[in-house]
Amino acid sequence: MNTMNQEIDHWLVNMAGELQDIINDNPLMIGIHTGGVWIAERLHKLLKLNSPLGQLNIAFYRDDFSRIGVHPRVKPSKLPFDVEDQHIILIDDVLHTGRTIRAALNEIFDYGRPATVILAVLIERSGRELPIRADVVGKNMTLKDNEHVKLSGPEPLALEIKTAE
Repeated sequence: MNTMNQEIDHWLVNMAGELQDIINDNPLMIGIHTGGVWIAERLHKLLKLNSPLGQLNIAFYRDDFSRIGVHPRVKPSKLPFDVEDQHIILIDDVLHTGRTIRAALNEIFDYGRPATVILAVLIERSGRELPIRADVVGKNMTLKDNEHVKLSGPEPLALEIKTAE
């Protein structure tokens, strides 16, 4: 078990600084359930955004939905704003294959067509399957195929690298 929770706050502050440099006035922020929401809550406060925070649960939009099924406690998405022609900051905890982000974009576009979408992730790790890259990254990691990084939280936020056996 390898924890990096003491570094998470530092990464978040750096991410907020990078976002501040590239965001337009009045962006809307959306976190992907659950870890992305935890990261989005922190970034939303650091950036002092006035708009409410949106939450996406992309379970029904995943391309492996038929293989993994529905988790018994799937919560609906909450987008308390109109995304049409808005500047969106999409937040997730870990970018790995790119499939979660693709599903999140599909869901957002079902609500409307945003003007722009900026992707920010706490961890960008190796193993991409789709051509999706984050605009803002807290930490890049190269992991082995049998390793996975997992964020736990919300208080405290902690990262673990787990090895599948």
